[in-house]
Amino acid sequence: MKRFVFVIAFCLVVASRAVAADLPSPGFPQPPHVPAATPAYNWGGVYFGVNGGYGFGGSTWTAPASSTCPNCTSGSFDTDGFLIGGTVGVNFQPHDFVFGAEADLNWTKISGSVAPANSLCGTACQTANDWLGTVRSRFGLAVNRLLVFGTAGGAVGNIQAGRNPPGTYDSATQFGWAAGAGAEYAATENLTAKAEYLFVDLGSSTCAVTASACGSVAAGSTVSLTANLIRLGINFKFIP
Repeated sequence: MKRFVFVIAFCLVVASRAVAADLPSPGFPQPPHVPAATPAYNWGGVYFGVNGGYGFGGSTWTAPASSTCPNCTSGSFDTDGFLIGGTVGVNFQPHDFVFGAEADLNWTKISGSVAPANSLCGTACQTANDWLGTVRSRFGLAVNRLLVFGTAGGAVGNIQAGRNPPGTYDSATQFGWAAGAGAEYAATENLTAKAEYLFVDLGSSTCAVTASACGSVAAGSTVSLTANLIRLGINFKFIP
């Protein structure tokens, strides 16, 4: 009987050790896998690119009191046309704030005219602009690869003013101002795409050089030009 009891006890001990060997060993749980954080996009650096778009605005002719035909040289009318050009700039980025400077130069085809109110004049007042440049500050907030910005600065361009026919004009280089806003997205580390709006005011020039250029009835008129520019652009940025 004692032998039988001993054999049973021995078998139980062996069986319990075998079961314990099959159980997982206790230990600390493994920490969950956390993927490495993607570094935020850096907007700092020098960039250059191309831009193009559409401009629309208005021109106002104001005839001098001595004009022999004031009805056909006084008034406002719409102007519009397309533009294309190049851009260069630089950005600095402390934390999420981005600031810098940008300059651009565009070939433009913006013009407009109005028929004279007095049929005795026989020609239309016409204003045109065929080149436009700006130098502006830019400032905005970056959300990783998206930059929302405002911009303001100076503008320079030509105002061509004349009578059509004969289609000859006085041309003056005018300085003014520009301001607007936009958004830019970094598609790759080097390439960004932007959309922006700019309001440009080139002030007023005087159509007064010669009677043959403006026509005797228009000589002495002041001519103003403003434009709303909607532009798209692609920039290549050098990685700092």
